[in-house]
Amino acid sequence: MNILVIGDIFGKPGKIAVHHGLPQLIETYEPDFIIANAENIAGGFGVTENLCSKLLHYGVNVITTGNHIWDRQETDKFLNKEPNIIRPINFPPGTPGKGSIIATASNGALVGVINAQGRVYMRAIDCPFRVTLEEVEKMREKTPIIIVDFHAEATSEKVAMAHYLDGRVTAVLGTHTHIQTNDFRVLPGGTAAVTDIGMTGPHDSIIGVKPELAIEFLLSGRNVKFSPADGDVRIQGAFLKVDPLSGVAEEIEPINLKIETEGIDD
Repeated sequence: MNILVIGDIFGKPGKIAVHHGLPQLIETYEPDFIIANAENIAGGFGVTENLCSKLLHYGVNVITTGNHIWDRQETDKFLNKEPNIIRPINFPPGTPGKGSIIATASNGALVGVINAQGRVYMRAIDCPFRVTLEEVEKMREKTPIIIVDFHAEATSEKVAMAHYLDGRVTAVLGTHTHIQTNDFRVLPGGTAAVTDIGMTGPHDSIIGVKPELAIEFLLSGRNVKFSPADGDVRIQGAFLKVDPLSGVAEEIEPINLKIETEGIDD
């Protein structure tokens, strides 16, 4: 079976890219299941119910997030009622929403998706390794196909998670840094892995932000209101070919599709 995973969607340019580029990706890769990380879709920071509804309408099956999930006050209100939007599983018990889901692919297969957040150079929350493994063991009673979106800063922590779960899950895919890395591979145990699947949004930018604003912040040390850039818009992510019976990843390859957005305003 084929699984398509879309990297961090950043602001309006990223949303437009998915709207207009996803049909092309669907035609090319014929995915049975689509996952998208959307924690930056709302102006570069956070998610909204309306924007998530649009992604689901475009054909995304499950939306993952990350540390920016709480940037919008409305998030708490809709996380509990929308099962296909998940937040990092290792937030403390009682946090709104949930960190995993088992959903049905178009071919009828059950796909488990787990969202976890790293702790190195990020906010200290519960251990992502122990919490994720516990959820993996529960999911494996129902399906061997499990995709982990590990939203983390440090490359070492992401690589460690991939090796920790090798042979237990289908894929461990890094998100958060917005820079697609060159280490797409299948590990010895059959788990596909990559440090970061990249960003869906404007690449003529500093990880999505207008360069002049990010540079002002770095030079001045003051708070600067960031806004998304708009040049060189791309959909980045990963394509997985999976054995549906064993859950073993047979192939993984990068997605890096340039989208012409000039004159488009939707």
